[in-house]
Amino acid sequence: MSRTLVLDTETTGFDPLTGDRVLEVAAVELLNLVPTGRHYHVLIDPEREVPEEAAKVHGFTWDMLRGKPKFAEIAPGLLEFLGDDPVVAHNANFDFAFLDFELKKAGFPVIDRSRMVDSLAIAKKRFPGLPNSLDALCRRYGIDNSMRTSHNALLDVQLLAQVYLELMGGKQPGLALATGPVLANPVVVAVDAVPVARVPRPIIPAEAELEAHRAFLSKIKEPIWAQLEAGPGA
Repeated sequence: MSRTLVLDTETTGFDPLTGDRVLEVAAVELLNLVPTGRHYHVLIDPEREVPEEAAKVHGFTWDMLRGKPKFAEIAPGLLEFLGDDPVVAHNANFDFAFLDFELKKAGFPVIDRSRMVDSLAIAKKRFPGLPNSLDALCRRYGIDNSMRTSHNALLDVQLLAQVYLELMGGKQPGLALATGPVLANPVVVAVDAVPVARVPRPIIPAEAELEAHRAFLSKIKEPIWAQLEAGPGA
């Protein structure tokens, strides 16, 4: 069974090398591309002021995060949850750069880049020249993102999990969910994987359409369709 993690971070800015820090990490677990319900989510004290521009994006200020765990405290749990499986992120280089910085600073090994899967790069190959932000992809695939009024990491990974499923071929894997394992800790937003019963809708041509078809066949030399209509031995 294939296990994948979908991850997102929120930060104080754009560059860890200039002092920006991670303040939120979220990840959800997928088995065969379908969310299992297991997720990881933590708010982090960034140990620095959160610029107003960043706070407008994700809604967090330093006052809201004071007293939360430091990154070094959450790193073991994060690495344990991620395990050794592929990690999907949208514009993954951004998230991995911050995680590299934070993990090194805390004295932990970084996540091997061979595990990185960039859903933005996949989307750009599939939809060249079109907007491929998370919001744009949600609209394209008909995924409800109306609750996304700010960049919350947990909500973003739940949406991205649905987008990634579509990017990898759609909701077909969900049809097997009924026979799969049931895991604890249900996530707030899950991919709808309930199979839909399909009723056959045979196409029955009208007599006028059949007559037009026969007239068309009369103009063709020894048409195979006429032999099929006549039946075996004709």
